[in-house]
Amino acid sequence: MTTRSYPRLDESIQTVTLDNGLHIYCIPRESSAKTFAMLAVNFGSIDCNFTLDGRTYDVTPGIAHFLEHKMFEEKDGNALQKLTALGAQPNAFTSHTMTAYHFTCTSRFAECLEILLRFVTTPYFTEENVAKEKGIIEQEISMLDDRPSWQAYVGVMEGLYAVHPVRISVAGSRQSIAPIDPAILELCHRGFYAPSNLALIVCGQYDFDQVVDLAKRMTPTQSATIASRSYGVEPEQAAASYVEKNMAVSRPLFMLGCKDTVPEQPYRRQLIGELAAACVCGKSTVLYDTLYQKGVLNRTFEPNYFTFSGGACALFSGESDNPQVVREALEDEMRRIASEGLADAVFNRAKKAAYGRYIRQTNDPAEICRMQAEACFSGAQCFDFAEILQQVTTEQVLERIRQWARDGMTTLAVVAPKKEAKA
Repeated sequence: MTTRSYPRLDESIQTVTLDNGLHIYCIPRESSAKTFAMLAVNFGSIDCNFTLDGRTYDVTPGIAHFLEHKMFEEKDGNALQKLTALGAQPNAFTSHTMTAYHFTCTSRFAECLEILLRFVTTPYFTEENVAKEKGIIEQEISMLDDRPSWQAYVGVMEGLYAVHPVRISVAGSRQSIAPIDPAILELCHRGFYAPSNLALIVCGQYDFDQVVDLAKRMTPTQSATIASRSYGVEPEQAAASYVEKNMAVSRPLFMLGCKDTVPEQPYRRQLIGELAAACVCGKSTVLYDTLYQKGVLNRTFEPNYFTFSGGACALFSGESDNPQVVREALEDEMRRIASEGLADAVFNRAKKAAYGRYIRQTNDPAEICRMQAEACFSGAQCFDFAEILQQVTTEQVLERIRQWARDGMTTLAVVAPKKEAKA
């Protein structure tokens, strides 16, 4: 066991890697009444093209999300129901970059952890239970299709990326999930659910030796070969300048995406990108205040940044009656900063705000586990933000903004109110 301490934050992480490659991270919270455990898989919706055992596969979009749904099935019942019967609150999610299974409990932690470790590493697929799940996932896809904010996000990714599978919705489509069968699910599980591609993260009250012993007993003794992934060759510039969808909304929703280069250090780039987006139009900037006072923006506006294998982008989202005006203002500001530089006051304010936001997130065990999963798959630890934010320079932030300010790097996605049919 290794313990990494963060004196400035009064935090520590106990960590060990088992002989089978499973990474275990435990973050103590002695005052917490609840314990949160997450078993995360470095496999997300973008991992559709891969090579395993010398053969290349191009699997259907939505497979990672479908696999997440089916992993709860066991020969003797449903793991979700078993965890609930023990008083735990279980759930799971799939993102572009990972799949995570988790639970929160106040008692019987060891029993719950045993179930979690078992069902994630022991697949059970049948023709019947796979066919049954398709109807459930089709309903989930329909719900996403009806969510304007999600459609704005999918729209901006379709506009930014011509080849990379990040342009495809995490859940796929009704058409893409139709051919899924037990064989393809077993292939993806074999290719990505090996112990060396997993991270077990616990936050709360626990016995570290007990966690390790359970993990040794409940996971395979050896790790299979992890599939090699490919994301295609993506053009440098955005695929489309403008994407519009019409839905039943009272006011247009927009998302402006700025295509960035592939990061060498994803976790560090994530923090720098977030700072850069906040410096362009965070809620403490002059630009945001000006647009807000004019009624062009409202409090729904948010700057953000997103890194993933094979790419990264800044995202500015919100509601506005004049999305094009917002776009022009943001692009003008990026060009101005790229040319004139960044004021120290703006930069320092953004750093302090980012630091405070991350500190608040560490108050929630569930949020800590999510942060750690994302960080460890990027070669970092969740509390590294404190040191990295201290080290980030104005020039590093400027480099990102200059990249976004180049011609052809942005896409505006708008979800506009449906137009009334003419009589």
